[in-house]
Amino acid sequence: MRQPVYLDYSATTPVDPRVLEAMLPWFCERFGNPANISHSYGREALQAVQKARQELAKLLNAKPHEIVFTSGATESNNLAFKGLYTLLPEKNQVLTVATEHKAVLCSAHALEAQGFEVEVLPVNRQGFVDPGLLAEKISPRTALVSVMMVNNEIGNLQPIAEIGALCRAHDVLFHCDAVQGGGKLPIDVEALQIDLLSLSAHKMYGPKGIGCLYLRHRDPLIPLKACIEGGGQEGGLRAGTLNIPGIVGFGKAAELALAELEAERLRLQTLRNQLYQGILNALPEVYLSTPLESSSPAILHLCFPGLSKGRLIVALTDLAISAGSACSSASGKASYVLEALGLESDLSNNALRFSLGRFTTATEIESAIHSVIQTVAKLKAKPSKLPF
Repeated sequence: MRQPVYLDYSATTPVDPRVLEAMLPWFCERFGNPANISHSYGREALQAVQKARQELAKLLNAKPHEIVFTSGATESNNLAFKGLYTLLPEKNQVLTVATEHKAVLCSAHALEAQGFEVEVLPVNRQGFVDPGLLAEKISPRTALVSVMMVNNEIGNLQPIAEIGALCRAHDVLFHCDAVQGGGKLPIDVEALQIDLLSLSAHKMYGPKGIGCLYLRHRDPLIPLKACIEGGGQEGGLRAGTLNIPGIVGFGKAAELALAELEAERLRLQTLRNQLYQGILNALPEVYLSTPLESSSPAILHLCFPGLSKGRLIVALTDLAISAGSACSSASGKASYVLEALGLESDLSNNALRFSLGRFTTATEIESAIHSVIQTVAKLKAKPSKLPF
């Protein structure tokens, strides 16, 4: 059976064969615990962890000791938020944005039980938060501002440098969920003035189950409290025996991403524009939700007026695409991201996300264009009797 063309890289990416090759020895041959360096098995595991930290630090222009390994970006986001309650009562306000990932929004609201005030800022129709509004909302009580780098549904790139400068000027911690930007866009935590940043390996051709939190080393130290207690690993912030194969894979994925970043960015941008123009030429009524001039080159979000996303997904059997973010697309509910943009229901209920990646080819893009055009024509010619 022929596999559909995979255009859902924002949900997850396949492990790059070069990453798998780097990981394999750490399952059976090199199985030491880096917490025990009394023998060579533990010492070589520790060296592998240190090398991975270095590769991730290079990707972010950070220092290796500022990389805290976690199980993924969801845990990183939770650690960034829930570790903050030690700041009470001096600072007890958190500011974030309506289109953030659920892992950020849920973590933020969890702080309300600890006495925090959480304010969720609106976005405009292109998904951008207004830095001017953010500046108005920052007060002496503000502990943290969290704004994602690239939206996981429409792909817009927030003005991170401007927000970072604003937070630094007010001595407010700035957290950035950079999952959709990691390995796809250049990230310099120093230039962007980011204090905490979340990444996940499986979004950048590494394995699932491993991620990291960049935690700026400054004086005084950022006062995070561990969310997982135990043996004191990861600077006391994340107890538990380290996932060495996953960490090695994450480090290799970061190394490859940095080496190939600019060429891959331009290639994806060309393919995405090819996909958009090919569909638009045949279907001029299609509504573009992705602001192409300020977005990830890997994401294209389109709305098809008059055709529900349910019918489209069912009919496009030869394409692996999404109706929204991976964490919510199966719910069947309207996207809270699109609702935040203020899109009319005829657009928000008829939206598809195409996300491209390292193994996407021009031939696949042409196939996708043809499939979308033919499928839309068939669906319009045969009105649905189904309730979606």
